[in-house]
Amino acid sequence: MVATRLPDPPPRLWRNPEPKRHYDVVIVGSGGHGLATAYYLARNHGIRDVAVLERGWLAGGNMARNTTIIRSNYLFDESAALYDHALELWEQLPAELDHDFLLSQRGVLNLAHTEQEVRDSRRRVFANRLNGVDAEWVEPAEIAELCPIIDLSPDVRYPVLGATYQRRGGIAKHDHVAWALARKADEMGVDLVQGCEVTGFQLDGDRVTGVHTSRGPIGAGRVALAAAGRTTLLTDQLGLRLPLQSHPLQALVSELLEPVHPCVVMSNHVHVYCSQAHKGELVLGAGIDSYNGYGQRGSVHVIERQMAAALELFPIFARAHVIRTWAGTVDVTPDASPIIGPTPYQDLYVNCGWGTGGFKATPAVGWVYAHTIATGRPHPLAEPYGLERFTTGALIDEHGAAAVAH
Repeated sequence: MVATRLPDPPPRLWRNPEPKRHYDVVIVGSGGHGLATAYYLARNHGIRDVAVLERGWLAGGNMARNTTIIRSNYLFDESAALYDHALELWEQLPAELDHDFLLSQRGVLNLAHTEQEVRDSRRRVFANRLNGVDAEWVEPAEIAELCPIIDLSPDVRYPVLGATYQRRGGIAKHDHVAWALARKADEMGVDLVQGCEVTGFQLDGDRVTGVHTSRGPIGAGRVALAAAGRTTLLTDQLGLRLPLQSHPLQALVSELLEPVHPCVVMSNHVHVYCSQAHKGELVLGAGIDSYNGYGQRGSVHVIERQMAAALELFPIFARAHVIRTWAGTVDVTPDASPIIGPTPYQDLYVNCGWGTGGFKATPAVGWVYAHTIATGRPHPLAEPYGLERFTTGALIDEHGAAAVAH
């Protein structure tokens, strides 16, 4: 009897090259931002002598540790422009990269529970519309049609008085996004080097000329950091202090359930956000652990509060079981907005401080960061996000719209 031949494994999506001694651009961090930046450096600017250095494995950091939510309904003009550019790119990228992200534009509800939140939320809807962002204010009766499982009883502790609604918002499969960007960047000649930790910088005066790594020194014309919560561990070596704090941010999933949760629901007041993954797990997230740290696990009491908050909105989940929890390391700025641009060191660029907004911004920040690195000038969409805003006072305070964790 001849055994049936097993199917061939899929071809590798990217090479596993040895690092060269010099590149035009070295990107530190192979999460979504690092990969998107490498992709757009090659695609938009023809810069293909690029290495993406990763101390662990590709997309093993926050890229695989978020809750996959995509939306662009931020309050201020600068944020709306950047995140809506991301949303436009999200809608194009599956075809462009020839990879299915399982992009599901199922809509995002941001609930309001007090009269002040109603006023603030309506203001955000008006601001979104002025910026061309799709946004609606919906009353409880409409919420009941959009997401029938929310407890809309008027006599509960946190009654729902209404919500903002972005129909184009939704979720995308984060690991598929990373794989697609990595494959295309690799096809265009970018070296993706895993197991290569950056341990320091090569300097010529105030110019960065390369990096020291666990696999030897690597020279670079330009060095771009995309290391999220570990950014300050790198910049501290240069004596460059950034206005960042790193915290664990936890999330969890339930067991597989029948499709019951038709959209994404967020509540800053009750302090939880929830959606249902394609496979059927409920995916829940909430606030950061309050202490600073670089670990990828958090505290049990934060998870307990997260589940209690979810049950305030969804009593139907009372018998659901938690199957898995995890944490990423998020870096947070004083105004809950990112830092993108050059540094006081020549040829050193930073992209950090995204807090909970990093995943949804992935394609746009790749686009604008690549432009900034390639031209040496901030992209117009990135210009408001320079380091200098912390001395000029031109802050972009997105605490209200940046969601639950800030």
